[in-house]
Amino acid sequence: MAGNPRAARQVAWILSSSSRRHSLPWFRVINSRGTISLPPGAGFEEQRRRLAAEGVAPDANGVYSLKERQWRK
Repeated sequence: MAGNPRAARQVAWILSSSSRRHSLPWFRVINSRGTISLPPGAGFEEQRRRLAAEGVAPDANGVYSLKERQWRK
């Protein structure tokens, strides 16, 4: 939505790098495909766990519904 195809990654990085100090919700940022960009062992599991704790679950293919979360292009 920021007009940049790489914006999700940049936003997640900024939120993650500042989250300890400011308690920012970096884990709520997913990519335009509706998936978690972080690789397994580098934050993927924590992001998935935090989303699940908020009641946000992926489908059987690991994709989060962008439409359900009111994301618009």
